Amino acid sequence: MTEQTALPDAPDTGGAGAKPDAAVVRDALGVGVAVGLSGFAFGVTSAGSGLTLAQTCALSLLVFTGASQFALVGALAAGGNPLTAAAGAFFLGVRNAFYGLRLSQLLALPRAVRPFAAQWVIDETTAVALAQPTRRAVRIGFTVTGLTLYVLWNLTTLLGALGAEAIGDTDAWGLDAAGPAVFLALLAPMLMDTTERAVAALAVLLGLGLLPVLPAGVPVLVAALAAPLVLWARGRRAAGAEDDGAVRGAAEGEDGR
Repeated sequence: MTEQTALPDAPDTGGAGAKPDAAVVRDALGVGVAVGLSGFAFGVTSAGSGLTLAQTCALSLLVFTGASQFALVGALAAGGNPLTAAAGAFFLGVRNAFYGLRLSQLLALPRAVRPFAAQWVIDETTAVALAQPTRRAVRIGFTVTGLTLYVLWNLTTLLGALGAEAIGDTDAWGLDAAGPAVFLALLAPMLMDTTERAVAALAVLLGLGLLPVLPAGVPVLVAALAAPLVLWARGRRAAGAEDDGAVRGAAEGEDGR
């Protein structure tokens, strides 16, 4: 709660951290448009996996989190059990709940508005909101990004699904690779440090390595173990380094005597 009260409600126009509303809107539109156009790839992938036009559009309207949507249709396309596919999509979507905890402090929205705002709590809106210096800028960035992305994502989902029906076999055109390609394009810029890259690499190894031996949809669930495994290994390495430092310090102390 201290972070909430420390965030100024309006920018200090003379301060170094001030950011004009127009700049916030420009940045939010850039993210919303760039990612929103990727809904076309989801529409194509979903239709190619056997979902109807209504089911494809319902996923974008109601779920509205690209990684979970791609995971769901990808598992179904591979012949996975619907429950397993839904479980994989659910676990990917859980991260949005943690985003919501942080954004609820920054946005400080009226209680009546929060259920509607929750629909727009995703990677992109969170990234834009967290980059803003004031609560006013946070609200503008979140709203513009969410609205732009929601409208474009659903529109391009519809166009992608209609296009997939028109061209027939999406595998013959190689469009079945569109979903994974978009997902990787969204993920890669988020891997900022060694730990995140290690988690991603281990998840890929687990997912691809178990793909031939486990039912479709299950490898992505097992790949979720990459994060705790990497964090455990990192903790063990840090503890070992501390122990080594303590031993060296004790030895140096003995030598000094």
